[in-house]
Amino acid sequence: MFAASQKTLEVPIVTSETTSTATETVFTVEATPVKFGAGAAADAGWELRRLGVTRAFVVVDPEVRARGVAAPILECMRAAGVELIEYHDVDTEPSIHAFERAVQAARDAGVDGFVAIGGGSAIDTAKVANLVSTHGGEIMDYVNPPVGKGVKPPGALRPLLAIPTTPGSGSEATTVAILDIPELKIKTGISHRYMRPSQAIVDPELTRTAPGAVIAAAGLDVVCHAAESFLSRPYTSRPRPASPDERPPYQGSNPVADLWSGQALRYGGQYLRRAVASEDDVEARGFMMLSATMAGVGFGSAGVHIPHSCAYPIAGLKHSYRHPGYPGEKMFVPHGFSVIVTAPASFRFTFDAAPERHLMAASFLTGETYVPDDREALPNALLSLMKDVGAPSGVAELGYDESDIPALIEGALKQQRLLAVAPKTPTEADLDRILRDSMYNW
Repeated sequence: MFAASQKTLEVPIVTSETTSTATETVFTVEATPVKFGAGAAADAGWELRRLGVTRAFVVVDPEVRARGVAAPILECMRAAGVELIEYHDVDTEPSIHAFERAVQAARDAGVDGFVAIGGGSAIDTAKVANLVSTHGGEIMDYVNPPVGKGVKPPGALRPLLAIPTTPGSGSEATTVAILDIPELKIKTGISHRYMRPSQAIVDPELTRTAPGAVIAAAGLDVVCHAAESFLSRPYTSRPRPASPDERPPYQGSNPVADLWSGQALRYGGQYLRRAVASEDDVEARGFMMLSATMAGVGFGSAGVHIPHSCAYPIAGLKHSYRHPGYPGEKMFVPHGFSVIVTAPASFRFTFDAAPERHLMAASFLTGETYVPDDREALPNALLSLMKDVGAPSGVAELGYDESDIPALIEGALKQQRLLAVAPKTPTEADLDRILRDSMYNW
């Protein structure tokens, strides 16, 4: 069944002799060192000592702490002789205010390293606390333009050990931290290579207590990361930067990122349904954790684009949605759901830019073979997966209607860092059509 998904993608190696000197000929792929496997979290103390950490600021997701997942990890770090300053004030889909509280706590703690135990929210909190407590300034100084100033950190950060407990954000492998800015009614990010964790420990056993809805949102984020990365514009289509320092983190598709993203799509298609269905299916949840890390490496090099650009205003403009299967009472749109709802329409729009790659992405996800020019292959594959894992049916279910579209477009257009790698640059009219087509996916 999966023969089609094993098709080899042939990508030419570009040199200065095969392209104009005005366009890019170089891409970079950087990855966090990853230790993967059941029981790997028991090595956390050893890893901290290897990194030279003696006093660590440990960001622990409160839900993970309440379920008892963090306690054995904290104990093994203490047993290794590391002094721990625990921090539990972590918001799901954190705002800039939550990050500010973490920054202040980290400044006060006087630590020489950081640990994050939890999902993307915990890892991103640790990244920003590390960044600002190390180099000073305000969070908005580092936020990506045009929302923030886009200041680049002047040097390396303190060591950060990332221990994810959900298979989703891939934040353990990326340079990015995402935050909500309520006053602007938008989500955005901070990105720089220095923010990539020093080491990740990915242990499938840590997902056992995660609710199915959390796995669904996280896993759909993985799938979208991988698809957007695989379908991003080629790195050779960008102008050559004046200096290496100006080369963006999101560089466009390239042969190495394609391998990571393609395999993440395969695992998503094979294992996400199982991972959502049973908390005891550690094999499926383990493969989804691995796919999250793989997709993180892929999009950390190639980038994400239209679905993520739309997702930030969808998540930031209103806070009136609550998924019945998500823990807690907070009203918010889980990131994976905000991303996936516009993905089918987005990939219909981008299909003409690279039909073969869209069909390959669909084949990776389903194992099926598609006829040429099947514009609906990837949208249909995504819709089937979304329905099976209980995703929202469209943007309308998240609390929006057509009167909100202008504000959503305005928010999406602020994400120029992402839109720059879209295979087909959307106009305001294109985004209007994508959002209207995404109001009711089924």
